Parts: sequence; C-alpha cells; structure tokens
Amino acid sequence: MDIKILGAGCAKCKTTYNNVLEALKETGVEATITKIEDLEEMMQYNVLTTPVLLINNIAVVKGRVAEVKEIKSFLQ
Repeated sequence: MDIKILGAGCAKCKTTYNNVLEALKETGVEATITKIEDLEEMMQYNVLTTPVLLINNIAVVKGRVAEVKEIKSFLQ
C-alpha cells in the first residue's frame, strides 16, 4: 500500500501524518508513507486545499485532518 500526505508542513498536515502512523500501528497494515511538502510536486496531483491524504494515488481526504478511525476504515 502506498500512502502520501500532501501539505506544506502546517499543523493540520502534521496531525494527518501522525494519524496515519497511528492507524497503521493499530491495524498492523504495512505501507510506504511519503510526505510531500513541495508546492510544485503537490500541484501534479491537482489539489487546491491541504492536507490531502492519498492512498494508492486516490485522494480519500482533502482539505481537512483525517481522523485515525477514518484512516483505519480506508486501510481495510
């Protein structure tokens, strides 16, 4: 599984990243996590608001913090 968090390093982006780590820990799912903070690279994903949570290159959450419980549901 490939997980990407897009965001410029704001508090919401950091919280989303930490929530992803917690969800992976709780579910035991193995994944590659990439944190993308470069604006030009983020623009390649056609997103206007951050944070964005991508799972296998599909945007599942945009513009808000993804909660641990919600992320766990995406992982299963």
